Amino acid sequence: MAHDVVGRPWEEAKALLESAGIGFQTEISRPSRDFFKTDSNCLYVVRERRIADGTLLITLVAKQKKLEKEVF
Repeated sequence: MAHDVVGRPWEEAKALLESAGIGFQTEISRPSRDFFKTDSNCLYVVRERRIADGTLLITLVAKQKKLEKEVF
């Protein structure tokens, strides 16, 4: 039985997959430029797909940091 973990925080998704006994691998997608700062401690699932050996390949991205407004 497949679990839809797209959009979930990684820690929550990982717990669901492990409790269901689903094998998985992860990859982290990063922006090509660093214009928008990200928080690598806060990962989210953006894609899941089954690979040749039957495990899920989970693609993770870091949450974008909130911009701090300058006050003059």
